Amino acid sequence: MAWYPEVTTGRQNRGATFAAMNSMRFPHPLVLLTAFILLAAALSYVLPAGEFVRRLDPATQRQVVVPGSYHRVPPTPVSPLNMLVSLPRGLVDAGSVVFLIFLAGGAFTVVDQTGALRYGVDSLLHRAQGREAVLIPLVSLLFAIMGALENMGEEIIALVPVLLVLMRRLGYPSIVAVAASLGAAVVGAAFSPLNPFQVVIAQKLAQLPPFSGWAYRVVFLVIALGIWIVGTMRYARRHRVAPDTTSPTATEEATTHRGQPGLVLLLLLVAFSVFGYGVVSLGWDFDQMSALFFVLGVGAGLVGGLGLTGTAEGFVAGFRDVAFSGILIGFARAIFVVLEQGHVVDTIVQGLAAPLAHLPVALAALGMLVVHTALHLPVPSVSGQAVLTMPLLVPLSDLIGLSRQVTVLAYQYAAGLGDLVTPTNGGLMAMLAACGVRYDQWLRFAGKLYGLLLALGAVAVVLGIAFHI
Repeated sequence: MAWYPEVTTGRQNRGATFAAMNSMRFPHPLVLLTAFILLAAALSYVLPAGEFVRRLDPATQRQVVVPGSYHRVPPTPVSPLNMLVSLPRGLVDAGSVVFLIFLAGGAFTVVDQTGALRYGVDSLLHRAQGREAVLIPLVSLLFAIMGALENMGEEIIALVPVLLVLMRRLGYPSIVAVAASLGAAVVGAAFSPLNPFQVVIAQKLAQLPPFSGWAYRVVFLVIALGIWIVGTMRYARRHRVAPDTTSPTATEEATTHRGQPGLVLLLLLVAFSVFGYGVVSLGWDFDQMSALFFVLGVGAGLVGGLGLTGTAEGFVAGFRDVAFSGILIGFARAIFVVLEQGHVVDTIVQGLAAPLAHLPVALAALGMLVVHTALHLPVPSVSGQAVLTMPLLVPLSDLIGLSRQVTVLAYQYAAGLGDLVTPTNGGLMAMLAACGVRYDQWLRFAGKLYGLLLALGAVAVVLGIAFHI
């Protein structure tokens, strides 16, 4: 959007400028992600192509890089055609996540159409009458625990309907739904002492005992969650409006269909119990989660009195509502596809990591925070970033006398917190789109909290050096 401020003087000029800046719109998410795809393709022409030798790590069963093996390879600039082809390839690569979003979105639309969600929210608000302020901390803690346990992220998109209903009934804007769910889960995951997709995999790659240093991490996890929850509550109070009372009440919803909303909620509780057991104990992936949500949707539709046709129509409506979120996931993945085709991902890693060897220990540790923060833009997968960087940084930390545990801390905090603000994180962009929140609105809310949390991570890293963890 073009901006041409009027020629004024003094206070009028400053006021007009401020008003014009407020009226500027941040690029649409698809425009933003497309720009990153174009940038990734351009980098394949500018940066030298190179790669590391990789080997299978027996502890994690993943391909990891061999330290010191970086070498140049023939340049493979990404042509305009291949750049465009990266879009469907990105969707294919992220297919399991996209299907999870579609099936979970369809299932929760079916649940919503039975009236069960509003029935449950009404019951919750009735029981919490006069104590509504505690709901945001409770919701945030719930999602933070799930983030800490299993790196919950994209799965939260399926819960958008119930989150939005709850926040509207409380009179809070949609951005609070994102903050109390995905935001809290990201913070919980980033500071977790036992997240299998972040700290545990990094510790395995660093040849550290799994869950080692857990007590140290718990201290900073508590502080980090306190910062995030307090920030969320302050924003919610400042932007609270009249609660939405235009939606049907629980009694009206219960009589809309022949089914019993209480039974649907019971089915929902059973499904989430199975979900938690499957993820934590059985190692479920996105495919198993998708199957569970499909069963949940069918069961909720039949129990809720929608019938087969009504259930199918509910799924279709859900597919339509989350289609944009699924597309955003594919576009975000396409950025990495382009960088891989150009063989410049390893070049970026080598360029960022090499200078750390010439820094003092404390500065090198803080430099790792900077490196991981920068790397999370082209490599938005926390587990992928661990596999890519730990084999490089662990030998470096040994050479300069830096604790391997501190090396893992620097990765964990910087890469994990990157999910809060990185526009190449498809889960974040999809969640914002599903809740109707613009990316620039989210940045204005989360930016300061992200800075505070990253500073907390830096303190934890420096103290970790001092305490020889």
